[in-house]
Amino acid sequence: MNVTNEFLKYRDAYIEKQFGRLNPVQKKAVFSIEGPLLILAGAGSGKTTVLVNRIANIIRFGKAHGSDWLPGPVGEAELAALKAAVETGAPLAPGLERLLRYENARPWNVLAITFTNKAAGELKARLAAMLGEETGADVNASTFHSACVRMLRRDADRLGFPKSFTIYDTSDQERAMKEVYKELLVDDKFLPIKSAMGQIGRMKDQLISPDEAMEAPQDTKAGLLAKVYRNYSARLKKAGAMDFDDLIYYTVLLLRENPDVLEYYQQKYRYVLVDEYQDTSVAQFHLVRLLAGGYKNVCVVGDDDQSIYRFRGATIENILNFEQHFPGAQVIRLEQNYRSTSNILDAANCVIKNNQGRKGKTLWTENGAGDRVHHYLAESEQDEASHIATVIGQHLKEGARLRDHAVLYRMNAQSGPVETYFARAGIPYKIVGGQRFYDRKEVKDIISYMSIVANPNDDLRLKRIINEPARKIGATTVDKMSDIAAGLGVNLLSVCENAKDYPAISRAASALNGFYGIYLKLVQASETLPLDEFVSRLLEITGYKKMLEAQGDEGASRLENLGQLISSVKTYADQKGEEATLAGFLEEVALISDLDSYDEENDVVVMMTMHSAKGLEYDYVFIVGMEEGIFPSDMCRFSDEELEEERRLCYVGITRAKKELYLSSSQSRMIFGRTQRNPPSRFLDEIDPELMDMEESPAVSGGRSWGGGFGSFGGFGGASRESGHGFGSGAGFGGGAGFGGGAAASPRREWGGSGSFGGRAASASAGGGSRFGSAPSGRFGTSTVGTVAPARPAASAAAGSKSFKPGDVVEHKVFGRGVVLKATPAAGDTIVEIRFEKAGVKKTMANYAPLTLIK
Repeated sequence: MNVTNEFLKYRDAYIEKQFGRLNPVQKKAVFSIEGPLLILAGAGSGKTTVLVNRIANIIRFGKAHGSDWLPGPVGEAELAALKAAVETGAPLAPGLERLLRYENARPWNVLAITFTNKAAGELKARLAAMLGEETGADVNASTFHSACVRMLRRDADRLGFPKSFTIYDTSDQERAMKEVYKELLVDDKFLPIKSAMGQIGRMKDQLISPDEAMEAPQDTKAGLLAKVYRNYSARLKKAGAMDFDDLIYYTVLLLRENPDVLEYYQQKYRYVLVDEYQDTSVAQFHLVRLLAGGYKNVCVVGDDDQSIYRFRGATIENILNFEQHFPGAQVIRLEQNYRSTSNILDAANCVIKNNQGRKGKTLWTENGAGDRVHHYLAESEQDEASHIATVIGQHLKEGARLRDHAVLYRMNAQSGPVETYFARAGIPYKIVGGQRFYDRKEVKDIISYMSIVANPNDDLRLKRIINEPARKIGATTVDKMSDIAAGLGVNLLSVCENAKDYPAISRAASALNGFYGIYLKLVQASETLPLDEFVSRLLEITGYKKMLEAQGDEGASRLENLGQLISSVKTYADQKGEEATLAGFLEEVALISDLDSYDEENDVVVMMTMHSAKGLEYDYVFIVGMEEGIFPSDMCRFSDEELEEERRLCYVGITRAKKELYLSSSQSRMIFGRTQRNPPSRFLDEIDPELMDMEESPAVSGGRSWGGGFGSFGGFGGASRESGHGFGSGAGFGGGAGFGGGAAASPRREWGGSGSFGGRAASASAGGGSRFGSAPSGRFGTSTVGTVAPARPAASAAAGSKSFKPGDVVEHKVFGRGVVLKATPAAGDTIVEIRFEKAGVKKTMANYAPLTLIK
């Protein structure tokens, strides 16, 4: 017996045993660690598992699997110990571990890039579980933007930026752009600001500099855009600020222009892994190629069939042309799906096979056939919403949870009817992608105060809060200050400090000096107090707390949000320990995305666009609006590229479903103020009829239509309509006269984000509970959701009022059977409090809830 060969055989067996739960193709991806590798990972095929295990193999064993290399001779004792570990599960003998690895990497030699902080956090948590807390924490797992921020914090001064540069969000960008427009006398109607921001972002994605934009052949509008781009970039640089697109743009620039910096990172990162590679832009591609240029050990994981972010600058060519970009690349396809039933996967395959621009793969599963895909033909969008609620109710009776259900739509405007039906039926729900917590005015104001302490050159943030609370520093004074600062090449704080020296602003010198005094106090507090105490003190020093206290209920609601901000600061400080800094917290806030705040454990029905749903999964998925012009959208009528992107989006939506998939189309749909009658989506036609069950609304097949409608709501509670951050879970709304302010008089009523919804938000009259986020008094939520159904006159609602009394046994369409605890008359209706057998206590409106009196 050759001891060495036997040892090598058992070494391979031991290593394979560590990854024993993987299928053969997944193992192949885990053990292929040298050179370029493209892992084409179909939906639900375990790509995160592969990434985690591949990194673990790189760190624990390196190139040992399949290798005949050993650090020295081995004897019978080593072979016996390894054989025992393989065959009996005995622990490894001391010293044996070193014989099982070959050129393994240190954790900090691995860079894993994801697209969300949540994905990066999951990656690190799973690595910590496999490799130990310390080793897992040392792996560089982060988003593109976070990775770039780390590099720029180290060397931004080489590009003319301070290392403590500020990161501007979208609203900051817009404010800066408005100043550029004012400076250049640009008419927003000729070149809309948001359009300019988008085009400038795309130029950065293409790595086009302001100078290159100026030199390019251009018409009048393109020439103006180039000037705006040049001035905008200069303004941000002067302020020591970067926007999100800058983070990647300037990192690529840093690496290209500084060979020593590039060499440092190429040597540091022996292995570069990129998740969701199909969503990368041109700039991100160049960043990956630069970083992986040293060892050329680049592994990208993605699915060309799930490339759905073209509008954000993603280019599917990055994944389609991977082998051309990285010669010698290996391609491994993960096609076994662990998420869905075969009927759902077959439906997805039916749709996506019609695309031409794809590498090709076919998902399969061992999960069984499952239910057929359900297609419901509704009479209207209200009928569609009613059907969804009915199905959810059936599932709850069978033991499912609310959070097992997701309603997906092509565009946000489609959420309105479903939201409204859920709200009045008392069904808790959450919209992912609504207003972010950090986008609320009061939170942005306090963040702005924190920002000027961290970066005194942040004139944009200073302008936001110099007169907030009011300090008699008007817009005219601020404009004059800006002119003075521009002329002297100084920041606005310097002008504040020396206001008495400038005749143009001498009248406001006292107020400006007062503000500068506040700034100095803030700096002192930041240097002497723990981070969370500093923010608490900031509210008092600035007068912001006193201002909100004087605003009554609305101010109290906003103060609650600032209390949450302080809690977030404390959490950050506790996690970072001695490494916690003000700049670090601001950086973390700037890099938070909508999905990072999504709590999967909150038991509510989830509603979101299909773009937001990517990467998530639910037992039961409803895709609404399966009609031509809605999905696929009208934009793809004249573009094959757009149509293929829409088809990929449909594929993504379908593959979110684990157990059952519900597709619905409507004979008529009111959207953007117009009633449309569109034919069913071509995507429905592309699914094999053998895979689908068809159900028609009674109204379509000749029965009576769903008779909801909107009238004078009064108030209701128990329906949790949470903001994007997840606040206000127990909010009740009550006491008002009607939807949209007053009785419903017009035949149609627009429903936007600021529609008055009866009385005071979160009033105790109906729902009790906590205040609803920071929505202004009399407002319902924050999302813009289009239009709703014709209103029913208030009188008819009152005339047909259902009568309930304590002790009545009722049946609810969603929550099942329950007993009425309390019935309170309100605005021509009755607020009914019911204890359900399975769902607990809920409140709803008698006239509009799907309630049936049993006895």
